Amino acid sequence: MGTLFTRRFEADRIGSQVPVKLMHLEGLYELFVSKFAFSNEDLSTHLFEVSFKMKLTYCTLPYDEDDDDDVQEPEAGSTESGGSPKSNHHNKSQWDDDCPWSEWYSSEDPVRGFELIAVWSEKAFESSLDMAELENASPLEADDWLIFPCLSETLNTRSLFFFSKSTWYQNIAAFLGTEDSDGKRIGFASQLRLLVDALEMSMEAKFIEDFVSEHSGPETLKSSAVIPPPTVLDRVLKDLFHEVEGLQLGFSDGDHKNSRTIKGAPLESLFGQFCLHALWFGDCNIRAIAVFWIEFVREVRWCWEESQPVPRMPSNCVIDLSTCLINQKLHMLSICINKKRQQEQESPKCGEQKKFPSHVKEETQVKRCLSPRDGKTQTSSGERESLSRPDVVKDSVGHISNSGHSDTVKLGDAKHSACIRRGSAGVVGSMMLLKSQQNMHAPFTQEPPVMTEDMHEERLQAVEALGDSFSFSAQLEKDILSSDMSAFKAANPDAVFEDFIRWHSPRDWENNDNMDSGASHDNAIKGLTVEWPPRGKLSERMSEFGNSWRKIWNEAPPLPASEQKPLLDPNREGEKVLHYLETLRPCQLLEQMVCTAFRAAADTLNRTTFGGLKQLTTKIGQLNLTMAATLRCLQTSNLSIDTEDIQDLKRLCAIFEHVEKLITLAASFYIKFMNAPRLLESIFNDCYNFYAPRMGTGSTASEVKKDFEKKQKVGRREREIAASMLTTPTANQSWRKVLSMGNLLNGHEPTLREIIFTKHGHLSENYYGGHAPRGYQHELETYRMYISGTSNYLSVALAVASCD
Repeated sequence: MGTLFTRRFEADRIGSQVPVKLMHLEGLYELFVSKFAFSNEDLSTHLFEVSFKMKLTYCTLPYDEDDDDDVQEPEAGSTESGGSPKSNHHNKSQWDDDCPWSEWYSSEDPVRGFELIAVWSEKAFESSLDMAELENASPLEADDWLIFPCLSETLNTRSLFFFSKSTWYQNIAAFLGTEDSDGKRIGFASQLRLLVDALEMSMEAKFIEDFVSEHSGPETLKSSAVIPPPTVLDRVLKDLFHEVEGLQLGFSDGDHKNSRTIKGAPLESLFGQFCLHALWFGDCNIRAIAVFWIEFVREVRWCWEESQPVPRMPSNCVIDLSTCLINQKLHMLSICINKKRQQEQESPKCGEQKKFPSHVKEETQVKRCLSPRDGKTQTSSGERESLSRPDVVKDSVGHISNSGHSDTVKLGDAKHSACIRRGSAGVVGSMMLLKSQQNMHAPFTQEPPVMTEDMHEERLQAVEALGDSFSFSAQLEKDILSSDMSAFKAANPDAVFEDFIRWHSPRDWENNDNMDSGASHDNAIKGLTVEWPPRGKLSERMSEFGNSWRKIWNEAPPLPASEQKPLLDPNREGEKVLHYLETLRPCQLLEQMVCTAFRAAADTLNRTTFGGLKQLTTKIGQLNLTMAATLRCLQTSNLSIDTEDIQDLKRLCAIFEHVEKLITLAASFYIKFMNAPRLLESIFNDCYNFYAPRMGTGSTASEVKKDFEKKQKVGRREREIAASMLTTPTANQSWRKVLSMGNLLNGHEPTLREIIFTKHGHLSENYYGGHAPRGYQHELETYRMYISGTSNYLSVALAVASCD
């Protein structure tokens, strides 16, 4: 301190058997006072003004400490018993039981605990009684609170390890030798890496059966790629095909909005669940996948042969062409099975009225197409019931009335007495046939056939083969158009081609005089006589020579929809689906599996509740876009995947792993701070800013800071929530029999107590040195004592200022 002042330091430490007096603030206060009181009297009766500051650190117990004794190990052979692999879990309750990934694995909690720091700012005390009162005070009364999480070391490593949530899958992993020495398994990211390896291996064979036998297939297939026992396979198939009650199909609200950009199968679909099971089936090697797929297709064929619904697949709706082809095929098969069942139910029994076939729409088909390609526009649902009755019609302004016609009617005009009207759904307003001036009837028509992506491509190739003789729209809808024309002819025996165009494609009927047509329309509304014949002609494209529509009209026989050949033959299309599944090349299967597995795993993680943290939400959105871009190489018709594509997929696995870690961390924080959203966001943002820049950068340990040490201030309203993490210790968790220190928080004493005593005074009061220079009156911090410790150890350091 220069030539005038010096400081003298003393230090001591007690490593065990700390005197009881020095475990409490009162005794520590008297220890400090004894350094300058120079009295042998009882110090507790004297008043000495001392400045005091204190910091208490509380640590929550590790969340998995001493819990192993509570785990009931499964009995031998438990993996052979019944039950779903997603429900046969540990009896032990895990922190992530309510997280969406818990169906497949249980994650190690990345938050090992928390440190809570209560700080008392500098205050003045005059007696040991004041110190005793402070020791009995609750830490909630401290001036400031700080908190920071103690994070798992796995956040700093390349992979975040997991142990299998399912006892069933965990025991199989041990059986197959795919479990590490700590009994922990890896999450979605590492399993996706194994699936990418299987994709790379699949390029070496033409048939999936080549991988089944250990003595066949590529030589590069390691002998360690074992197949799980049959009982394991039976359990998986049971979960896929039998334990599916109450499932809601389609896109869930929890799925990310960018899921459709990834050409895979929805999470809850049959193929989506197959791919997730495949990640954990065996060690996700190509041989295990081959066995799994063959048995999967056998189960699907059984559903077809027994006319049983395909589980986890809708039996109606339009096939979603944005999904992978396998999912489309399974949807098609489900529709075909449903139609087969309907046909069996519609077979009329003795004394029963014949029903409409399943391929015929039972509501009226009032056509109002804007163009031939647009197809048919149905009436509203409120009108269908009434308009499905043959004796109900609409007038020119859309009002419903009775026509007296039935579905099959013999025309009353003697001139047309031989004509029979069949398949009529009712009169179309005030429209009349051009030649016979009979009311125009709308026919019952067939439902348009559903098609998968490859069926559309086949039609497109047929169009290209036909050249320019057929327009694209005419060829694409030829079957439907021919069916509609046949039904129209049956419902209107005297109709001509122009009548069909006026009904099916009004825009291809051009009026000669718009004004006159408008007047005629007004007359019709007012109930006046409609001008006949109507003025108009076919459009140029419909009247040109060799028009394909007219050719189809001339060839179409007058048949009602109920007698026509169905546009979709369920037996033929169902067998085609099964042929596709049974002859699928390994690389084509694995390509669709990789896309679906990434999508299903991401959608599973996206359902995690984490309080809507903005940074994580943005990260998840970026992951979905990255997946869509990277997986696009698997959605082409090219059957070869180069090395660069495989490397891109492996890099995608690393990106997926980083996001998976962040989601797991956010979920853990949310469970603990769901009632303190500000604190949740602040702590997660600190961790995100610390870890996210280092994920995937390849930084070495010397380049980055190893430990996360950012502390976050706790508001007064948030202290109770933070303190609740210090639950009352159980007998197994308590490592001390007697609590010796004060300032308990939920039954826990501080793990570290730090105190600073300070005495301000004049140097003349100091016996360690001479008197201060004459005229020096400034007060100086003459004594300072730092104390650190708990009931097990005590460290003391004293600094005394003196005059030279």
